[in-house]
Amino acid sequence: MLEPRTDEQPAQPGSILNVSRRSFLRGAGGLALGIYFAPLLGKLGDAQAASDFEANAFVRIAPDGTVTVIAKHVEMGQGSYTGLATLVAEELDADWSHVQVEGAPADAKRYANLAFGNLQGTGGSNAMANSFEQMRKAGASARAMLVGAAAEQWKVPAAQIEVHDGVVTHPASGRKAGFGELAEAAAKQPVPADVKLKDPKDFKLIGQVKLPRKDSPSKTDGTAQFTQDVHLPDMLVAVVAHPPRFGGVPAKVDASKAKAVPGVVDVVQFPGSERRFAGVAVLAKNTWAARQGRDALQVEWDESKAFKMGSKEIFAQYRDMASKPGLVARNEGDIGKALEKPAHLIEAEYQFPYLAHAAMEPLNCVVFLKEDGCQIWNGEQWQTGDQMSVAQLLGMPPEQVSITQLYAGGSFGRRANPHSDYVLEAVAIAKAAREQGVKVPIKMVWTREDDTRAGYYRPAFLHRARLAVDAQGNLVGWEQRLVGQSFIVGTPFEKFMVKDGVDKIAVEGAADLPYAVPNLRVEQALAENVTVPTQWWRSVGHTHTAFSTETLVDEAAIAAKQDPYEFRRKLLEKHPRHRGALELVAQRANWLAPLEKGKDGEQRGRGIAVHESFGSFVAQVVEVTYKADKSFKVDRVVCAVDCGLAINPDVIKAQMEGGIGFALSAALHSAITLSDGKVDQSNFHDFQVLRINEMPVVEVHIVPSAEPPTGVGEPGVPPLAPALANALFAATGKRIRTLPIGNQLQA
Repeated sequence: MLEPRTDEQPAQPGSILNVSRRSFLRGAGGLALGIYFAPLLGKLGDAQAASDFEANAFVRIAPDGTVTVIAKHVEMGQGSYTGLATLVAEELDADWSHVQVEGAPADAKRYANLAFGNLQGTGGSNAMANSFEQMRKAGASARAMLVGAAAEQWKVPAAQIEVHDGVVTHPASGRKAGFGELAEAAAKQPVPADVKLKDPKDFKLIGQVKLPRKDSPSKTDGTAQFTQDVHLPDMLVAVVAHPPRFGGVPAKVDASKAKAVPGVVDVVQFPGSERRFAGVAVLAKNTWAARQGRDALQVEWDESKAFKMGSKEIFAQYRDMASKPGLVARNEGDIGKALEKPAHLIEAEYQFPYLAHAAMEPLNCVVFLKEDGCQIWNGEQWQTGDQMSVAQLLGMPPEQVSITQLYAGGSFGRRANPHSDYVLEAVAIAKAAREQGVKVPIKMVWTREDDTRAGYYRPAFLHRARLAVDAQGNLVGWEQRLVGQSFIVGTPFEKFMVKDGVDKIAVEGAADLPYAVPNLRVEQALAENVTVPTQWWRSVGHTHTAFSTETLVDEAAIAAKQDPYEFRRKLLEKHPRHRGALELVAQRANWLAPLEKGKDGEQRGRGIAVHESFGSFVAQVVEVTYKADKSFKVDRVVCAVDCGLAINPDVIKAQMEGGIGFALSAALHSAITLSDGKVDQSNFHDFQVLRINEMPVVEVHIVPSAEPPTGVGEPGVPPLAPALANALFAATGKRIRTLPIGNQLQA
């Protein structure tokens, strides 16, 4: 419960939040890989920062030997700060205990996500994949410059110099120096045109199982800076009244009662657009007063253009659309012939609800708008998109919009909004306040209810499928039609993510089905009149496609009277990495041995699933106990992941465990539903997430690999729900085709 407070926590001395944004570099030029070299401009008030050695845009070395890695990817719990620092420190041969991480400013020229082209942002589980060589080269370049400085000072060949744990040595003469001692001289060294990277057999940090995370200490002792921790002089807190239906706008506002609340300073209206909804913000000296003021507002809403369908009407429309041919996403063989008279015909319909992201930290953003620019503090996931959108709203060059990247308390895609919705809302509030003479920093704070009801969900989808199995037990036909919304259409991503009307995101995981099926057809239909705000949600399209495909292939295996594991294995002959993860999980789960029986009146079941997403291959086995009262318990999850070279094995395991818990929430409980256009849920009491007592035993096994690293933030999610549904079928004989499972087994 939010407790009333009379004031806010002041900023601590020395905090980054007490200083202005600074320019990291003064010059340009450097390696083609996007690393720029220049002298350092230090933080304001930092007397020693001017003598730091900034080897490139990603590495800074202080006179005391501290190595600061500049992270272009936000740390939102997924371990990116640790992974990026590992890559740099490995090639730099730094002392891990002397390495720290700082978020990069919004600057796509230096900090672009190489998988996104010229855009800076975090998403698609590609932080390590796109940074793997870049960050290693950054570390190797800094190392070469330190070695060059030592060689010049000691008048010895650079080839005779060694570097270990932050110390540069010349064994022949016994000379040695710490990084900090060489920092000033290293800054004068020429930038290497090319650098040699380590052979993997020489890695000391990459692949180390128990390398301490860089974000854990500050998150443990409370010094970590999240957006909610930002406290600027004279700052006001904004809490917003959003329209109860998407697309509504304020028609009449009576702010008298809100302004009478002690601590409330002003009330402002801000306009809507295709990117965000109009609203009314209460500005106050603290969060509690702002919330009380918001609740005291009297607003009449114009809902003439608002969305007014409910979930029942939406799915009725989807079923009608699914009964008609859609746009073809994949077509091989002759599906019509395969489905004519098969030995076994499987027909199924799947229903998936809208889902909120429900991150631990509700959305928030701090904005200081001035005549000559706009400063933003945020758990920033989408720097370039937000910077460009804000600049457009304010009519100023993007260079005048600075963004300080702070920690984010989770996101699951929400903070990378294609429309920059909540960031634009914060800026629109600051703009409206400034026009009313309130020229101070504004911290916009969403309550949990705002976070649940104010839109941008995982899209609801309906799948309809028919599968054909012949008399010999072969899967010979697969027809699948997917109906839902596209959040790509109408955004800059449309031109390369939508082809011939088919949204690749909506059908990913189905249109690229790995199983060897000779007759395969996947179609898509998009509901343009359903305008519930949607966007990516952890593992995106794979959240629903993995469930349908992996439960369907299970049904086919049962129809063919074959073991579900062996059936999959046979169909994955041409996909060795799928097969490798599948084989490892089956081995570790002891799949081929009988499952231990339950107590009196209990039935036990075990299910399996394998799925590729974001370049990683994850297989999971779920074990359940179905009780006499028709309730069930998820006992154990065994997971195998092939994500290429394992940079931080402990982080990989943590992300698989977290993904499994996240997926269990959606599989068991979570759903956003609408009635007459209004969202029914408001908080965790009715948008339920997993409780700690529901978390099963989880075992994670990493497939050894020398392939380039791929993502782990999202791929742990998709296989869980289908493996669970398959386990429940094994225990009960009942197929689950609608999520969340809820009390379906008790019906």
